[in-house]
Amino acid sequence: MALRDRIVDFRRVSASTLRANPKNWRRHPDSQRRALQAVLDSVGIADALIAYETPDGLTLIDGHLRQDMTGDQEMPVLVLDLTDAEADTVLATLDPLAAMAEADKDALLALMSSIETDNADLMGLFEALANDERLPMPDFQPTDSESQSRLDQAVPITCPECGHEFAA
Repeated sequence: MALRDRIVDFRRVSASTLRANPKNWRRHPDSQRRALQAVLDSVGIADALIAYETPDGLTLIDGHLRQDMTGDQEMPVLVLDLTDAEADTVLATLDPLAAMAEADKDALLALMSSIETDNADLMGLFEALANDERLPMPDFQPTDSESQSRLDQAVPITCPECGHEFAA
């Protein structure tokens, strides 16, 4: 059985013209904002926002934080042809479905070990990911004083599986 392709358009639009979904249930703490800013600064825009047409204009399903942080910048948007009820289903399930994926710990550790950065916020994201997956944090040698200061204040934690100590 063929699945319906609900993507009807790809547009580049000013982020400020997109309507935040009033039913968005995700809240974005400062740590997430800092980590996203670090990725945007390091890599740039690497993912499209997802929206659908409503009488009020394009309404976001995914990408609220990116939209909020980029102001009037032009952003890539996948436009879906959904009803309000279908959009609610996607809004409620998109992130939780992604979170259900299981990590291949060896592949994740190898991937994180291959990334070079001295951005403290990005490293904080990697530390949280390592903690969540009970992995040792790859060696990290910061080059800026802010990163070193954060690491100096960190409390060491020992991984229960391998005994490796890393900062929390």
